Amino acid sequence: MKKPLSLLAVSAILLSGMADAQTIFPESIDPNYSSNTLLMPPSPLSTQVLFIGGVDKVQTVDSNGNPNGDAVAKQWHDFIGFTPDNSGNSMGWVSINHERVSMDDKIGDGGGMTVFKVKRSGDSLAVVPQTLTDGRSGDFFNVDFVNTVGETGMNCGGIVGPDGRIWTAEEWGRKSNAHIYYDGQGIRDTSDYTISNSGISFADGQSVERYKNLNYMVEIDPKEAVAIRKQYNWGRWDFEGGAILSDNKTVFLGVDATPSFFMKFVATTAGDFTKGDLFLYKEDAANKWIKINNNSMNDIFSIKQQGVDAKATMYNRIEWVQADENSNAIYFTETGRDHPASRWKDEFAEGAKFANHHVLRAAQQGTTPDSSLYADYYGRVMKLDLTNNKMGVYLAAGPEYNMDSVPSNLYPDKHLSNPDGLHIMKKDDKSYMFICEDLNGSSYGRVPEDIASGRTCEMWFLDMAIANPTVDDLIRITATPTGAEITGAMSTPDGKTLLVNSQHPSADNPYPYNNSLTIAINGWEDFLVGIEENDLEEKTFGFYPNPASRNIELSEIMDIAIYDALGNRVRVYRNVKSIDVSAFAKGAYYIQANNGTTQKLIIQ
Repeated sequence: MKKPLSLLAVSAILLSGMADAQTIFPESIDPNYSSNTLLMPPSPLSTQVLFIGGVDKVQTVDSNGNPNGDAVAKQWHDFIGFTPDNSGNSMGWVSINHERVSMDDKIGDGGGMTVFKVKRSGDSLAVVPQTLTDGRSGDFFNVDFVNTVGETGMNCGGIVGPDGRIWTAEEWGRKSNAHIYYDGQGIRDTSDYTISNSGISFADGQSVERYKNLNYMVEIDPKEAVAIRKQYNWGRWDFEGGAILSDNKTVFLGVDATPSFFMKFVATTAGDFTKGDLFLYKEDAANKWIKINNNSMNDIFSIKQQGVDAKATMYNRIEWVQADENSNAIYFTETGRDHPASRWKDEFAEGAKFANHHVLRAAQQGTTPDSSLYADYYGRVMKLDLTNNKMGVYLAAGPEYNMDSVPSNLYPDKHLSNPDGLHIMKKDDKSYMFICEDLNGSSYGRVPEDIASGRTCEMWFLDMAIANPTVDDLIRITATPTGAEITGAMSTPDGKTLLVNSQHPSADNPYPYNNSLTIAINGWEDFLVGIEENDLEEKTFGFYPNPASRNIELSEIMDIAIYDALGNRVRVYRNVKSIDVSAFAKGAYYIQANNGTTQKLIIQ
């Protein structure tokens, strides 16, 4: 049978000298937490810079939608969308969010987006010059929001639909007009906004205060660099990520807030997202989804309160959301917040429920999620099984420390902190996950104590064929320059390139790493093929259950050794078929049989 590659790699490292093992998976590159340039990915991968914020020029339009010359592109690149070119003249259109809020007479006030077209050029990508219907010509184009849907703010995450449609998430939670224009910056027009041409019947014709026209998922047309509509019927909140199933009707939505509720919109007609129903996830409900109201502006302004009233399940900062058909599941990052109690204890008092994993985690800390003692430093990746709508932790970040500062000599080779961006690349019948970090802080081992000011963020790769994955199964692909967040991971349809952003790096870094960058990491066809070709056919052994809390039963009588996650041999058993593991500390272990084969064991 085929043995999971990452397990072989781990056993090769952990058990060298104990068995004649071979490292199969490409090893993680060495971390460099103080680098002021991009950390180069492992061979056969290579990088190229495609788009530089604050340097490259974007083509703009005036207040009448006519060409208005060029302007320097905005910074703080975040979400990346990709829309395939079905005509075959190029690969397709790339959409880049700009999370930074600024004022610009040409580009527009608030956040923004840039779109451009790419084609394959040898082993790399090339930007394709275009002329749009509105008359603009060039390489890079500013998305026109002002003339169609009004200003946009803090464009963070987003959605790529199954047909290549693009939505950008306005994460900029504002509570008044004074919050959108302050200290001479932000959005200057604070007059009431009249909604039109959205196709959403209850919204069109309504006049709202300007700040209430922010905080939506917004559909854009990347081919013409223009916004189409704000999805008023999906609600108004601090949206970050989302995913649309292949039915082109079911939308899952993440909200970057504490508390946040996990949301679902189901369109009445496939492909038409102007009509449909809105639901919130409720872990203790029979069918798990509670329908809420989304038929008026008052409804969409009260999504959070409706969730509290429905006693929906609360999460600690839901960010990016991805669908995976191979596992028939939805995955999302719950980035975490150090001490969330002050953020969600009032909602808990009103009846909203903590997610089960927070209740269990708090109990392990000897407290409750509404206590100021409850800590959630590292975050996690969550999984919603679509066959039964059950939710659970897919990959816990960490490892966790009980010390505020962790010196470099105690810092592990692999450490996942505050997962944010999430992408699933598909190749044939396999799925691979990319996880991007956005550190909430540097304490408690999120970075080594001697470089705490740098906050370098890493991007990790995971073979999703691995059952019960842990941080040990991750492969470090790259890390951003000092000060930057890594985000936006998005693969091209041919599976050869992964696009990723370096956002808000330190201004002290050398050019171009002192600007927000959109980077192409090329060579994935060789990287993934190399993995698959190195799968080993070998006789293995079985045991159950896994995870285990007390006894495990082996498939046959044998000699085995158990190793901890650091490769230390902790126990040897001779001529056994059953083992009591109840005395072992919780965590990941490796069992090596006398024939040299190794399997991972999770003790919980």
